[in-house]
Amino acid sequence: MPSMDFDLRQLEIFRKVVDLKSFSKAAEAVFLAQASVSERITNLENGVGTKLLDRLGREVVPTRAGEILYKHAALLLEMKRTACLELEGFLGIRQGELAMGGSTIPGEYILPEIIGRFGKSYPRVCISLTVADSREIERRVLDGAFELGIVGSRSSDKRFVLHPLWKDELVLAVPADHRWAQKKSVPLETIYEEPFILREQGSGTFKMFHHYLQAAGSKGVDALKQVARLGTSTAVKEGIKARVGVSVLSSRAVDTEVQCGILKALTVDRMPMVRSFYLIRDRRRIPSPLCRTMVDFLLDSVTADRSKQ
Repeated sequence: MPSMDFDLRQLEIFRKVVDLKSFSKAAEAVFLAQASVSERITNLENGVGTKLLDRLGREVVPTRAGEILYKHAALLLEMKRTACLELEGFLGIRQGELAMGGSTIPGEYILPEIIGRFGKSYPRVCISLTVADSREIERRVLDGAFELGIVGSRSSDKRFVLHPLWKDELVLAVPADHRWAQKKSVPLETIYEEPFILREQGSGTFKMFHHYLQAAGSKGVDALKQVARLGTSTAVKEGIKARVGVSVLSSRAVDTEVQCGILKALTVDRMPMVRSFYLIRDRRRIPSPLCRTMVDFLLDSVTADRSKQ
């Protein structure tokens, strides 16, 4: 029987096909034509002497032999990544692309300015920022799609390294002509009868507001008169402007509308709502030099901001 043979590039492509369950999606991910991916998988199967993938309808799944190879492919590719990271760290390389994620508020209102300042210090680094809800950012950090993320609530998952960053206040946002608009705060019990717009369950804003309502003795958001759940702060603001209902949002998200007199930001009596944004990283993975540089830059930025206050 001829000896088995394969290379790391074949394993990289094979792993991507298994992860994405598709030749076409894997081809996009590894920047090859689909025919080239199919050819390399065929060469890999010839090299090990057995079939590694099966087509089940529209999905591609590994055979039993494929499952065994996939397990070892993951280990070998992680060893390659670790070796590259150590060499880059030794050589002091600060160039390339860093993939990171930000939940809605930091992703839309804080990080763009910080990334701009980072770019002036490290012009050869490209930052790829994806904005999604906190739960999705956490999932993709653990999946390895992002090296780090910024989220709006503290995770209890022990796989994360956590660093608190900026403080944020949640406010009750209402239209400028709402009957509460002339008030600075409203009693907690009054908000339960008001039509309410909520963020989706995966958002840090939703999680923190739910926590504060529960701490105040209610059933959380289930006690509210919910009229809509919207996926972004921008959509929620538009819903408030359209008088669909009121909502709780980050003060950072409504600052422009408040300054322009379109919305009013109120507090809720006996329920100050303050939170922190957190930098998260998967503690199981060795951070790249670019990741370490960005983490240090973010922490230094927070320290500098606090010293100015």
